Amino acid sequence: MNATSDSKIFLRGFENLHDFKIPLFFMFFVIYMLTLTSNLLIIILVSTSYRLRSPMFFFLAHLSFSDLLVTTDIVPNMLLIILTDGGIVFLSGCLTQFFFYGVSATTECLLLSAMSYDRYLAICKPLHYNNIMNFKLCLNLIISLWALSCVLTVIPIYFLQTLRFCGVNVIDHFFCDLGPLLDLSCSDTFLVKLEVFATSTLLTIVPFIFICVTYVYIIISILRISSNTGRQKAFSTCSSHLAVVCSFYGALFAMYVVPSKEHSAINKGVSLMYTVVTPLFNPIIYSLRNQEIQMTIRKYLRTQKPHIKQLNQ
Repeated sequence: MNATSDSKIFLRGFENLHDFKIPLFFMFFVIYMLTLTSNLLIIILVSTSYRLRSPMFFFLAHLSFSDLLVTTDIVPNMLLIILTDGGIVFLSGCLTQFFFYGVSATTECLLLSAMSYDRYLAICKPLHYNNIMNFKLCLNLIISLWALSCVLTVIPIYFLQTLRFCGVNVIDHFFCDLGPLLDLSCSDTFLVKLEVFATSTLLTIVPFIFICVTYVYIIISILRISSNTGRQKAFSTCSSHLAVVCSFYGALFAMYVVPSKEHSAINKGVSLMYTVVTPLFNPIIYSLRNQEIQMTIRKYLRTQKPHIKQLNQ
């Protein structure tokens, strides 16, 4: 029989770390709270501050929303699985979790490419930057990125619903990733894996190459700047984005290079990097390395001091 929404799947989680489940729970809970706070802060600052009304920060706000989406999709259920030493999820819930995970991952790949193009225009084509990277283009890019991510994620979900699942449906993972789901099926998954491989390659390798090419032009343009101050200022506008690109693609490539069957512990560790650590890492990078965000945070805190004093009185 084909997959049905009432099919049950057992997620093992971190059963080998049973003795450390309470410390693990509190550690991931604290990270989750920090992730929510930091990314929401970025979104609020970009939405309310005139200082941050630029394409770069517009894209950054959507990157923070994407990080919020993936961490909220994965971590709350993971915390429950840690406390209960595993958990049962209906297939419909598994597919829903994978949908939001896939949309977030796809959007982040495309967003990082859009942000690299923005930095390329700002440094290599400064005189034409405002005319090219206007609000209309930014809005069209964002709508297209999210829409394309939804469409491309729905395709493997459609194929998953046509598969048959036999025997005990147990996944040695803390969330419903596509690879472990395909391993459970007793149907022929060749076409599904082929489609996923083609789509994943298109959405990872092509954007990564595009980002590398844009940064070659950016570095050449920076080296042509005569003053050291000018070079440092130009590079500082790209360093945050470059650090995020390295962390994101490093985790993403590792997730799909390491075979999930043979190295489940390593696969879980790399998945934690992408779904738990990276969403917290991104806003911290931009907060620490971007002076405009630092100044906006200081201004926001100064405006909140009188309100805090009134509450204390």
